Amino acid sequence: MSRYYDYYPPYVSQAEKLKKALKIYDKLRKKNPNLSPISAEGRQIAKTWWGKSWCDNLEKYEVYQHRLGKGRSYLRTGLVLDLQIEKGLVKSLVVGSGRKPYEINIRIDLLNKETEKEIMDLAGNKIESLEQLLLGQFPKEFGDLFLKQDGGIFPSPKEIHFSCNCLDYADMCKHCAAALYGVAVRLDKDPLLFFKLHGIDFNVFLKKTAESKLSLLLQNAGKKTGRVIEDCDVGKVFGV
Repeated sequence: MSRYYDYYPPYVSQAEKLKKALKIYDKLRKKNPNLSPISAEGRQIAKTWWGKSWCDNLEKYEVYQHRLGKGRSYLRTGLVLDLQIEKGLVKSLVVGSGRKPYEINIRIDLLNKETEKEIMDLAGNKIESLEQLLLGQFPKEFGDLFLKQDGGIFPSPKEIHFSCNCLDYADMCKHCAAALYGVAVRLDKDPLLFFKLHGIDFNVFLKKTAESKLSLLLQNAGKKTGRVIEDCDVGKVFGV
């Protein structure tokens, strides 16, 4: 009897795969209008330096190498029908060889308090950093923290936990790989999703870093800080 890993499915062209994906998407969308499909065009999956860094982090781990190429292909073909980023969780629907899309749940460990504090210190160090974040850009000061080997923003393999209902025996299947590359595309457009994924309330983060910066400014001016800024005033200060 042939085992799963001895079985080679018949070749299906990219056009046929896309046609199948669109048919499934139209059917699912009637029941769930909030589906959020994602794809990538061109040679590069991500365009921004932080999106590219997310991809670079995945590709530096040898344990993932055998599935990443297929994952990129699935994403570019348009087989990722839904991608949702929540606190410590990436949920996705990816079309494969089955009649129904595969359900992916990728759990990512939340940041430890030390790393979270380092992020806040970095953003609070310059008021321009907060302004860049609110404009949908990551300040360059975050670069070293992103690429830090241990304890950085990007998760290592031991901090990523995969679940897919396909038959692939690998820890990270090609469907999970497609979803992880989809995260890079999504982060390109909305870098604040980094905070959501890692369980950091951006409003709280904004308030703390704003208070820290304003407190320092007042101290340098020789004035008492008191209660630096009220919850309701944070948005007024930064126009949000």
